Amino acid sequence: MQDKVSIITPSWNSEKYIVDTIKSVQNQIYKNWEMIIVDDCSTDHTVDIIEAIAKEDPRIKLIKQPVNGGAAKARNISLNEATGRFIAYLDADDIWKPDKLEKQVSFMKSKPCSFSCTSYEVVDDDGKPLNKQVHMLPEVDYVGFLTNNLLQTVGIMVDIDIVDRKYLEMPDIRRRQDAATWLQILKAGYKCYGLDEILAEYRRAGNSLSSNKIKAIKGVWNLYRNIEHLSLLFSCYCFIRYAVLAVWKRVYRKR
Repeated sequence: MQDKVSIITPSWNSEKYIVDTIKSVQNQIYKNWEMIIVDDCSTDHTVDIIEAIAKEDPRIKLIKQPVNGGAAKARNISLNEATGRFIAYLDADDIWKPDKLEKQVSFMKSKPCSFSCTSYEVVDDDGKPLNKQVHMLPEVDYVGFLTNNLLQTVGIMVDIDIVDRKYLEMPDIRRRQDAATWLQILKAGYKCYGLDEILAEYRRAGNSLSSNKIKAIKGVWNLYRNIEHLSLLFSCYCFIRYAVLAVWKRVYRKR
């Protein structure tokens, strides 16, 4: 029997994307999953759309927040409701390839490992490829992730039969709460193993946090100094290496 995968999805005003996101889960070859969507007080038709789909598919559960609390709180509520062995993350505007769960669960069991991330491609607001693929390294540890931010939420899976659920509780911060969570897991001694296959699409919308370079830079520095409490010297080292690798990847991609 297949082990259940619990899929954590926060939503907020996602009516433009949510149907495609849910369909990408329903189209999975791997069938033993539950999708827990926590809506953070959407003001568009997101809730109506999810409710209509959930009526036809009992594997989809919608939880409506009474007040807007942010992505971290929404994900933590989903985590508390999760009943599966594996926890996977899928934001309300991202997409999985049909064999994503099948290949990732098989990868984690055969290795074996408790924490993994797949490679992914970046698409624009309309789902068109931006000619950028992010390939996972064979393994990533705590310092490695600080200096080379490869891990993306859309590719993450964690085996909570091995990793204590407490390490998946996201800190309640505005930016980089997902990265802070992966660092919690890595700092606890678990390495993240990379499945180097493009199994997901990460959407980079024009108004997303990651599309704004200045905010992204501030978010990385805040993660180093105020979340991880790294020394100024080590923060500078990590940031310089992070910046150099980012520039190198951009130049290499253009060749």
